[in-house]
Amino acid sequence: MTGRPGPDEYADFYAGYVAATTETDLADALRRPGLAALVRGLDPSLAGTRYAPDKWTLAGVVQHVIDTEWVFATRALRIARGDRTPLPGFDQEPYAEAAPDRPLAALADELDRLRASTVDLFASLPADALLRVGVASGHPLSARAAGWIVAGHERHHLGIVRERYLG
Repeated sequence: MTGRPGPDEYADFYAGYVAATTETDLADALRRPGLAALVRGLDPSLAGTRYAPDKWTLAGVVQHVIDTEWVFATRALRIARGDRTPLPGFDQEPYAEAAPDRPLAALADELDRLRASTVDLFASLPADALLRVGVASGHPLSARAAGWIVAGHERHHLGIVRERYLG
């Protein structure tokens, strides 16, 4: 899927997420087993675990990854289809506050289904559409960079879950 994005295709804020991926193909990066596989094997009672009083629960982290993937997949679709409307920022806190409490297994199932849909979306986009650049949160964003951000964002939170919630 047209390779890795250049740094001019996304805001500096996302560089760590893109760098968290090691693959050269977006489909491979998106298909790599991740957070859903990890939490599916956990004791359901861990859903409400926090590693610090002011941090999200484990279930909240999984929900955040889901919400973020929805946002970035939608951004990618809009940009790829040529929508030139500047896309607004994404404030994660109101999403987290409004999310219902859900079991880890249900979240893992949703994340798997969403990821399959995200893979299908990026696989369906022609190379020129993946390279199309729009504006999100006041910064350039290519459709393909949105996909790499999805993959890297999940890896970022997978590391946090392993180190801080399960470590």
